[in-house]
This record gives sequence, C-alpha cells and structure tokens, in this order.
Amino acid sequence: MRTPHRRNGILTALIAAGTAAVTVLGITPAQAALPTPIAASTARSYLSSMTVTTEHSRDGYSRDLFPHWINISGNCDTRETILKRDGSGVATDSACAATSGSWFSPYDGATWSAPSDVDIDHLIPLAEAWDSGAYNWSTAKRQDLANDLTRPQLLAVTDNVNQSKGDQDPATWWPSVSGYHCTYARAWVQVKHHYGLSVDSAEKSALSSVLNGC
Repeated sequence: MRTPHRRNGILTALIAAGTAAVTVLGITPAQAALPTPIAASTARSYLSSMTVTTEHSRDGYSRDLFPHWINISGNCDTRETILKRDGSGVATDSACAATSGSWFSPYDGATWSAPSDVDIDHLIPLAEAWDSGAYNWSTAKRQDLANDLTRPQLLAVTDNVNQSKGDQDPATWWPSVSGYHCTYARAWVQVKHHYGLSVDSAEKSALSSVLNGC
C-alpha cells in the first residue's frame, strides 16, 4: 500500500519559509528539478506564432516510433536519469535502477518513496506529438523528443496521475495542483515551439487562458 508523505503543521510552515529552514533540521525535501520553463511573456509570444490546425489522424501511430528509454550514460537510461535528477537521496543498483529515494510530484503534490510509484511523464504525450506534426518526422527526431533532457519535456510524477493524463492536451487535462498550471503551460508551449509542433484551437484557448493570468 502506498503511504503518501505527510508533513505536520510545523514542517509545512518551514517548507513554506524556504528550503534553508528545512535544511537546518537535517531534512531535505524532494523537489522536482525539470529545466526551468520559459517566461510567461515568452510563452505567450511563442503561442501566438504557432500554427493552429486540426489534429492529424492517429492512424499509423505507435509508441515504438518514438524510441525510449535510450542509454544516457553508463548503464543509465533516460528513465533512471530522470529519477535521479528529480529525486532526493536516490540510491541505485549496479544496473543504475533506482532502489530507494524520495520523489515529489508537482502535478498532485504527493511524495513517494518507492520508484514503482513514480512514472516519467512526457509533458507533450507522444501520441499528442504525433497528432501535432511528429507523424511526419524522422525516427531520430522522435527519439530526441521522447528523451529530451534539455527542455522541460520529462518529469517524475505520481504513476496513476500520469496514466490519467494519458495523451490529453490542455484542452481537457491540467495538473490537479492549480498553482502548477502556469509552469505547465509555459513548459508545454516551450516544448511544442522548439519542435515546431502545431496546436489545435481548443488547446490554444486553454493555454492562453492560463498564460494570460501568469
């Protein structure tokens, strides 16, 4: 059974005051460490310039067309690299598989201590990327998107939250933590803009609504 990390009132206040205060007590909270997304103003500018069109047919799509997880360093693949990047106190075995640690999921505010409770979310789902232009890409470019460590495309999150998101875009899905919506929208636009992906009208409207309030 999963046991979500529970903070008492004192610890919650300390975390709100800053990581430094928590460190004084010898406690290091797990913090998601995805690359910082572009500013909201930049995201609004990028979004205004992106191609708006209906989504392409899903015919022919397969996750296998987006090779992942690839080897990054030594025995470490993309998943294990993100688990170490986004976790706190992560221990690994000789095959680079995470065996213990702590992972904070910014989508739902939960913290987990078992690697099996954590998924690596593709911010732009691979099927959504296909619908938005990746159907016409080379395998190499699809691999780049599926394993991108430079942009905020990959993030450790609660497994069933990632599964509930599935291949949805912001027209139909947002993280349950509303305070994360601005970060999510900025990251979404950054990744789509970098890869030259399109947006559909409902997706653009939803992103604009959030970005205009950032």
